[in-house]
Amino acid sequence: MAEDQKAPLVRDVFDSVASRYDLMNDLMSLGVHRWWKDALIDWLKPRPGMALVDVGGGTGDIAFRFMKRGGGPVYVVDVNAEMLSVGRDRAVDRGHLDGVTWIGGDAEHLPVADGSMDAYTTAFCIRNVTRIGAALKEAQRVLKPGGRFLCLEFSHVALPMLEGLYDTYSFRVLPALGQAVAGNREAYQYLAESIRRFPAQDTFAGMIAKAGLSQVKYRNLSGGIAAIHSAWRT
Repeated sequence: MAEDQKAPLVRDVFDSVASRYDLMNDLMSLGVHRWWKDALIDWLKPRPGMALVDVGGGTGDIAFRFMKRGGGPVYVVDVNAEMLSVGRDRAVDRGHLDGVTWIGGDAEHLPVADGSMDAYTTAFCIRNVTRIGAALKEAQRVLKPGGRFLCLEFSHVALPMLEGLYDTYSFRVLPALGQAVAGNREAYQYLAESIRRFPAQDTFAGMIAKAGLSQVKYRNLSGGIAAIHSAWRT
Protein backbone atom coordinates (compact mmCIF):
# COMPACT_ATOMS: atom_id res chain seq x y z
CA MET A 1 0.00 0.00 0.00
CA ALA A 2 1.36 3.45 -0.89
CA GLU A 3 2.11 5.74 2.04
CA ASP A 4 -0.38 8.37 0.90
CA GLN A 5 -3.16 5.76 0.83
CA LYS A 6 -2.70 4.25 4.29
CA ALA A 7 -3.68 7.17 6.54
CA PRO A 8 -7.05 7.83 4.84
CA LEU A 9 -7.82 4.10 4.82
CA VAL A 10 -7.03 3.74 8.53
CA ARG A 11 -9.14 6.79 9.35
CA ASP A 12 -12.10 5.38 7.42
CA VAL A 13 -11.72 1.97 9.08
CA PHE A 14 -11.81 3.35 12.60
CA ASP A 15 -14.54 5.90 11.83
CA SER A 16 -16.72 3.01 10.73
CA VAL A 17 -16.15 0.77 13.77
CA ALA A 18 -15.62 3.28 16.61
CA SER A 19 -18.98 2.79 18.29
CA ARG A 20 -18.49 -0.98 18.44
CA TYR A 21 -14.71 -1.09 18.71
CA ASP A 22 -14.56 -2.42 22.26
CA LEU A 23 -17.27 -5.01 21.61
CA MET A 24 -15.33 -6.17 18.58
CA ASN A 25 -12.13 -6.41 20.64
CA ASP A 26 -13.95 -8.70 23.05
CA LEU A 27 -15.20 -10.87 20.20
CA MET A 28 -11.86 -10.87 18.35
CA SER A 29 -9.86 -11.94 21.38
CA LEU A 30 -12.55 -13.75 23.40
CA GLY A 31 -11.98 -11.09 26.03
CA VAL A 32 -8.23 -11.78 26.30
CA HIS A 33 -7.34 -8.23 25.20
CA ARG A 34 -8.43 -7.10 28.67
CA TRP A 35 -5.81 -9.34 30.28
CA TRP A 36 -3.17 -8.12 27.82
CA LYS A 37 -3.92 -4.50 28.70
CA ASP A 38 -3.81 -5.32 32.41
CA ALA A 39 -0.39 -6.91 31.81
CA LEU A 40 0.83 -3.69 30.19
CA ILE A 41 -0.29 -1.65 33.20
CA ASP A 42 1.28 -4.19 35.56
CA TRP A 43 4.61 -3.73 33.80
CA LEU A 44 4.28 0.08 33.80
CA LYS A 45 3.58 0.27 37.56
CA PRO A 46 1.70 3.60 37.67
CA ARG A 47 2.47 5.95 40.54
CA PRO A 48 0.97 9.24 41.75
CA GLY A 49 2.14 12.15 39.64
CA MET A 50 3.31 9.96 36.73
CA ALA A 51 2.34 11.76 33.50
CA LEU A 52 1.30 9.43 30.66
CA VAL A 53 0.71 9.99 26.97
CA ASP A 54 -1.35 7.16 25.49
CA VAL A 55 -1.14 7.19 21.71
CA GLY A 56 -3.99 5.77 19.67
CA GLY A 57 -6.00 5.06 22.80
CA GLY A 58 -9.11 7.00 21.86
CA THR A 59 -11.65 4.79 23.63
CA GLY A 60 -9.78 5.15 26.93
CA ASP A 61 -9.02 1.52 27.82
CA ILE A 62 -5.40 2.19 28.82
CA ALA A 63 -6.12 5.62 30.31
CA PHE A 64 -8.84 4.31 32.63
CA ARG A 65 -6.66 1.42 33.81
CA PHE A 66 -3.76 3.81 34.46
CA MET A 67 -5.93 6.15 36.52
CA LYS A 68 -7.50 3.27 38.46
CA ARG A 69 -4.01 2.05 39.40
CA GLY A 70 -3.03 5.43 40.84
CA GLY A 71 -1.31 7.12 37.90
CA GLY A 72 -1.22 10.86 37.36
CA PRO A 73 -2.45 12.95 34.43
CA VAL A 74 -3.17 11.14 31.16
CA TYR A 75 -3.04 12.66 27.69
CA VAL A 76 -4.87 10.50 25.17
CA VAL A 77 -3.77 11.29 21.61
CA ASP A 78 -5.70 9.79 18.71
CA VAL A 79 -5.94 10.80 15.06
CA ASN A 80 -9.52 9.59 14.88
CA ALA A 81 -12.21 11.97 16.16
CA GLU A 82 -14.85 9.24 16.36
CA MET A 83 -12.69 7.13 18.68
CA LEU A 84 -11.99 10.15 20.91
CA SER A 85 -15.72 10.86 21.08
CA VAL A 86 -16.34 7.32 22.33
CA GLY A 87 -13.60 7.76 24.92
CA ARG A 88 -14.98 11.06 26.22
CA ASP A 89 -18.45 9.54 26.57
CA ARG A 90 -17.02 6.57 28.46
CA ALA A 91 -15.09 8.94 30.75
CA VAL A 92 -18.29 10.80 31.63
CA ASP A 93 -20.14 7.53 32.25
CA ARG A 94 -17.36 6.41 34.61
CA GLY A 95 -17.10 9.73 36.42
CA HIS A 96 -13.62 10.56 35.08
CA LEU A 97 -14.22 14.29 34.71
CA ASP A 98 -10.66 15.27 35.64
CA GLY A 99 -7.21 13.83 35.07
CA VAL A 100 -7.54 12.86 31.41
CA THR A 101 -7.10 15.15 28.39
CA TRP A 102 -8.34 14.07 24.95
CA ILE A 103 -6.24 15.36 22.05
CA GLY A 104 -6.65 14.96 18.31
CA GLY A 105 -3.21 14.26 16.93
CA ASP A 106 -0.97 12.10 14.79
CA ALA A 107 1.45 9.54 16.27
CA GLU A 108 4.11 10.81 13.86
CA HIS A 109 3.69 14.45 14.97
CA LEU A 110 2.54 14.41 18.59
CA PRO A 111 1.14 17.71 19.93
CA VAL A 112 3.19 17.16 23.11
CA ALA A 113 6.23 19.08 24.36
CA ASP A 114 9.75 17.67 24.28
CA GLY A 115 10.74 15.72 27.40
CA SER A 116 7.40 16.27 29.13
CA MET A 117 6.10 12.73 29.76
CA ASP A 118 7.07 10.11 32.35
CA ALA A 119 5.58 7.32 30.24
CA TYR A 120 4.40 6.62 26.71
CA THR A 121 2.01 3.78 25.93
CA THR A 122 0.36 2.58 22.76
CA ALA A 123 -1.91 -0.45 22.41
CA PHE A 124 -2.95 -1.95 19.06
CA CYS A 125 -2.18 1.30 17.28
CA ILE A 126 1.36 1.42 15.97
CA ARG A 127 0.85 -1.15 13.21
CA ASN A 128 -1.66 1.30 11.69
CA VAL A 129 0.85 4.16 11.59
CA THR A 130 2.16 5.01 8.12
CA ARG A 131 5.80 5.55 9.21
CA ILE A 132 6.45 3.46 12.31
CA GLY A 133 10.02 4.72 12.66
CA ALA A 134 8.78 8.32 12.83
CA ALA A 135 6.28 7.41 15.56
CA LEU A 136 9.01 5.73 17.60
CA LYS A 137 11.22 8.82 17.30
CA GLU A 138 8.29 10.90 18.56
CA ALA A 139 8.01 8.59 21.57
CA GLN A 140 11.69 9.20 22.32
CA ARG A 141 11.23 12.96 21.90
CA VAL A 142 8.32 13.41 24.31
CA LEU A 143 9.69 11.22 27.11
CA LYS A 144 11.68 12.66 29.97
CA PRO A 145 15.12 11.15 30.65
CA GLY A 146 14.27 8.00 32.57
CA GLY A 147 10.85 7.85 30.92
CA ARG A 148 9.23 4.52 30.02
CA PHE A 149 8.01 3.31 26.63
CA LEU A 150 5.53 0.41 26.39
CA CYS A 151 3.88 -0.89 23.25
CA LEU A 152 1.22 -3.62 23.19
CA GLU A 153 0.63 -4.96 19.70
CA PHE A 154 -0.42 -8.06 17.84
CA SER A 155 2.74 -9.93 16.88
CA HIS A 156 4.05 -13.15 15.35
CA VAL A 157 2.94 -16.47 16.82
CA ALA A 158 5.84 -18.19 18.56
CA LEU A 159 4.17 -21.60 18.89
CA PRO A 160 3.99 -23.49 15.56
CA MET A 161 0.93 -25.44 16.68
CA LEU A 162 -1.05 -22.18 16.85
CA GLU A 163 -0.11 -20.80 13.43
CA GLY A 164 -2.63 -22.64 11.25
CA LEU A 165 -5.49 -22.10 13.67
CA TYR A 166 -4.62 -18.42 14.06
CA ASP A 167 -4.44 -17.89 10.28
CA THR A 168 -7.86 -19.47 9.81
CA TYR A 169 -9.32 -17.33 12.57
CA SER A 170 -7.72 -14.10 11.28
CA PHE A 171 -8.66 -14.39 7.62
CA ARG A 172 -12.00 -16.22 7.81
CA VAL A 173 -13.63 -15.75 11.19
CA LEU A 174 -12.52 -12.18 11.89
CA PRO A 175 -13.89 -10.58 8.70
CA ALA A 176 -17.16 -12.49 9.19
CA LEU A 177 -17.44 -11.10 12.73
CA GLY A 178 -16.76 -7.63 11.37
CA GLN A 179 -19.65 -7.99 8.95
CA ALA A 180 -22.06 -9.47 11.50
CA VAL A 181 -21.36 -7.10 14.39
CA ALA A 182 -19.95 -3.90 12.92
CA GLY A 183 -21.42 -4.17 9.42
CA ASN A 184 -17.96 -3.78 7.89
CA ARG A 185 -16.21 -6.88 6.58
CA GLU A 186 -13.54 -4.87 4.75
CA ALA A 187 -12.42 -3.05 7.91
CA TYR A 188 -11.67 -6.28 9.72
CA GLN A 189 -10.07 -7.79 6.64
CA TYR A 190 -7.71 -4.82 6.74
CA LEU A 191 -7.05 -5.34 10.48
CA ALA A 192 -6.16 -8.98 9.91
CA GLU A 193 -3.81 -8.07 7.06
CA SER A 194 -2.17 -5.29 9.10
CA ILE A 195 -1.31 -7.81 11.80
CA ARG A 196 0.44 -10.03 9.27
CA ARG A 197 2.48 -7.12 7.89
CA PHE A 198 3.70 -5.92 11.29
CA PRO A 199 7.37 -6.72 12.04
CA ALA A 200 8.27 -9.75 14.15
CA GLN A 201 9.25 -9.23 17.77
CA ASP A 202 13.04 -9.03 17.31
CA THR A 203 12.75 -6.82 14.23
CA PHE A 204 10.45 -4.39 16.03
CA ALA A 205 12.82 -4.34 19.03
CA GLY A 206 15.58 -3.27 16.65
CA MET A 207 13.40 -0.45 15.32
CA ILE A 208 12.78 0.79 18.85
CA ALA A 209 16.52 0.84 19.58
CA LYS A 210 17.21 2.65 16.29
CA ALA A 211 14.79 5.40 17.38
CA GLY A 212 17.07 6.15 20.34
CA LEU A 213 15.40 4.21 23.13
CA SER A 214 17.42 1.80 25.24
CA GLN A 215 17.11 -1.37 27.36
CA VAL A 216 14.63 -2.79 24.85
CA LYS A 217 12.84 -5.95 25.95
CA TYR A 218 9.66 -7.76 25.02
CA ARG A 219 7.27 -10.28 26.49
CA ASN A 220 5.16 -12.60 24.37
CA LEU A 221 1.52 -12.94 25.37
CA SER A 222 -0.66 -15.93 24.49
CA GLY A 223 2.08 -17.68 22.56
CA GLY A 224 3.12 -14.55 20.65
CA ILE A 225 -0.34 -13.62 19.37
CA ALA A 226 0.47 -10.32 21.06
CA ALA A 227 3.62 -8.90 22.60
CA ILE A 228 4.56 -6.02 24.90
CA HIS A 229 7.76 -4.16 24.02
CA SER A 230 9.43 -2.11 26.76
CA ALA A 231 12.19 0.51 26.51
CA TRP A 232 13.54 3.57 28.34
CA ARG A 233 14.62 7.08 27.41
CA THR A 234 18.10 7.57 28.84
